[in-house]
This record gives sequence, C-alpha cells and structure tokens, in this order.
Amino acid sequence: MKEIRSFQAAFRGLWHLWTRERHGRFHLAASIIALTGGWYFHLETFEWIAVLMCIGLVNGLEALNSSLEQTLDHLHPEHDPSVGRAKDMAAGGVLIASITSAIIGLMVFGPHILEAIGL
Repeated sequence: MKEIRSFQAAFRGLWHLWTRERHGRFHLAASIIALTGGWYFHLETFEWIAVLMCIGLVNGLEALNSSLEQTLDHLHPEHDPSVGRAKDMAAGGVLIASITSAIIGLMVFGPHILEAIGL
C-alpha cells in the first residue's frame, strides 16, 4: 500500500510539472515529438535507447530543477544571491542535458530526415 501511495505522489508531481510548469510543458512537447519521430522513422534499438535516455534525463532534471526552485522560493522569498546562484546552477544542469539531447537528436533523426526528403 505504501508503494502505491509513493507512485501516486510521483505521478502527481509529473502531472504538476507537465501542466503547470512552462519548461515542463516544453520538455513534454519535445518528448512527444521525439517519440512520434521515432515511431515514424522506425528507429533501431540503439537509436531508441539514445532517445529514451535523453527524454528521461531532461525531464528528470527539469523535475528536480523545478522542485528546487519552488522549495528555495518558499524558504527564501526575499532576494538572496546564494539562492539565485543555486537556482542558476540547477537550470544550467537542465541546459547542459537539453543541448546534449538536441545534438543526439540531430545525430539520430538527421539521417532519417535527410533520407525522407531525398538528400
């Protein structure tokens, strides 16, 4: 029973991330596009692994970043430079994962797209 409640809490957190957080919605949309592209282009297993790992990494880091930002905003509603730096570093982690994922996305989908348009 305790495990079920833990999963329910996790799904509530994801629902909040994907419905109330602007960046969470962006990453969800990008994930759906990547999954749709993978289905459309019939990706190979290793390509699916790369795409799914990128989706998991970016969405997981965005969830952590959003939860950190909300917690710090609650604990320190006034401006505090150290809080700002912590939030910036967490956002930087998401940015690194997002840029890396975009590069991997180009490496995976680029050849499929070029082939589809006849290049």
